[in-house]
Amino acid sequence: MYDLIVIGGGPAGLTATVYAIRKRLNVLLVSKDLGGKTNFHLALPWIDTYQVIRGLEIVNKFRSELEYLDFARQMDAAEKVTREGDHFVVTTKDGGRLETKAVILATGARQVRMDVPGEKEFMMKGLCYSALSYAPLFIDKDVVVVGGGELGLRSAGELATVAAHVNLVCQDEAALKTPLGRKLVAAGNVTLLKAHEVVAVKGDEFARSLVLKDAAGKTVELAADAIFVEQALTPMSAMVAGLAALDDRQRVIVDCACKTNIPGLFAAGDVTNGYAEQVLIAVGEGAKAALSAYEYLLPTL
Repeated sequence: MYDLIVIGGGPAGLTATVYAIRKRLNVLLVSKDLGGKTNFHLALPWIDTYQVIRGLEIVNKFRSELEYLDFARQMDAAEKVTREGDHFVVTTKDGGRLETKAVILATGARQVRMDVPGEKEFMMKGLCYSALSYAPLFIDKDVVVVGGGELGLRSAGELATVAAHVNLVCQDEAALKTPLGRKLVAAGNVTLLKAHEVVAVKGDEFARSLVLKDAAGKTVELAADAIFVEQALTPMSAMVAGLAALDDRQRVIVDCACKTNIPGLFAAGDVTNGYAEQVLIAVGEGAKAALSAYEYLLPTL
């Protein structure tokens, strides 16, 4: 019986596990990999590593610590979390059954992809899924943002403050009526492409253009210094569906201490209904979740 099982090896999960180890908890991290989304870095000709603030140094420090402490990790995918009496059972993909007094879910979220030719080939080579992380690098550049919901508008707004021009492929008329939507409509350096469908991504070593088809079936090719896909996020919360309370976007609902509605079950990072999907925020939420779990476990230690 473990004191705590952390599910997910991204920024939130790594931080939570290291904090739990330092609290001398009997903790196990269950994840297919270590690092999560920090394993992917946008490559562009003019980008130098020092220009990007992404918390990578912190994450790598925690990852190195866990790579050394192999007793505290299990490289496997968790599939289900259930509650049995006063403890939890984590079922893994290989059929394992792990029992624990508490769980921190830090499985993150997946970006909704365009599923068009060229997307996979140019992923993180001029095409990426995090404008908020890289926007400061695009001063006086021309960029394309694909996605008209809250995420897409937020990303376009961030880029519009520095970029020479932003083309926003947006099919959500309702989103354009929000304060941010109205600001983008009025912006002189933003072009809204409302009735366009993405057909393909083209480039050489890096993505260089996006091919679109309008409502009449005519294709247009937009050259760009970078393409940002910001359609939506799919939280990896299925393993606690039916156990923890989820919001309408299937994110795990947590309070300010990363507690769910189930005592002993905590969640941190992009899988939750917390604000903004950023590495540094996930690191902080992971630390919070571990400290919160420690307080929960104190009477049993």
